[in-house]
Amino acid sequence: MKKNKYEIIIHGRGGQGAKTTAEILAQAGLKAGKFVQAFPEFGPERSGAPLRTFVRLANQFIRSHEPIVSPDAVLILDDGLLNTAKVNENIHLAKIIIVNTNKSEEELREELNKNELFKREFSGKIVPIDAGGIAQKIIGQNRPNTVILGKFAQDNKIVSVKDVVEAFEKKYIKKIGVEMTAKNVKAIKTAGNI
Repeated sequence: MKKNKYEIIIHGRGGQGAKTTAEILAQAGLKAGKFVQAFPEFGPERSGAPLRTFVRLANQFIRSHEPIVSPDAVLILDDGLLNTAKVNENIHLAKIIIVNTNKSEEELREELNKNELFKREFSGKIVPIDAGGIAQKIIGQNRPNTVILGKFAQDNKIVSVKDVVEAFEKKYIKKIGVEMTAKNVKAIKTAGNI
């Protein structure tokens, strides 16, 4: 991490694991020796409702506690949220956007750049990944968050795939059992190698 603070916004829907994604990224950051902060912003607390979570990873103590307005990375767990006001608020400032989608990078860039909510052309990196499909195939459930975690770690080098795997195992092995944990770890590693 070249600068002192790296900020991430995660957009998802209730039940997709956006809050969990933030928690695991924060734990992976701790393993990597970073100062961390992770917190959600909920709307209506129901399954399927849009929500976003914020993660800060830093080389020094984090003093700010407000929502992130200038993200370095944006992770989108549902491409149906891509053209909503909350997602488009500050997305143009991100250096990378990782999207759970079947669309190509070119299709996503065109969609972003002609969207009325998106006032500026996006010049950063767009990484499409069929996270839901990969999760369905490996885990047996459409849980895109573990796949997105692996792709983020591989593409950004802020935290390692190993740190993400260890954070996931620590949080979930007792909760979901060895077999389901192993499947999720496989999904993280698969995305980390794409």
